[in-house]
Amino acid sequence: MVPLSYYLILSGILFACGVMGFLIKRNLITVFMSIELMLNGVNLSFVAFAAHWQALSGQIFVFFVMVVAAAEAAVGLAIIIAVYRNRETLNVDQVNLLKL
Repeated sequence: MVPLSYYLILSGILFACGVMGFLIKRNLITVFMSIELMLNGVNLSFVAFAAHWQALSGQIFVFFVMVVAAAEAAVGLAIIIAVYRNRETLNVDQVNLLKL
């Protein structure tokens, strides 16, 4: 049996990698992937706590987070494609939607 702390450490590492990617990267695709990585880190901690406490509520919550993440991925990728078609760049610094 794997201790709960191992899962939480891995979850923290995933979340920290997502935060660093979100703060450092300048490409919209990598920023988007970093957000998804943060969601996966949180989901791992929910599942670990649910398994540790033998409660089904954490796993149900993970299911709802995954549904929201899938919807966010669909809408986010559509927005990224629209930005690329209009601006012809995915660099966060160069994409300023308030300018014409």
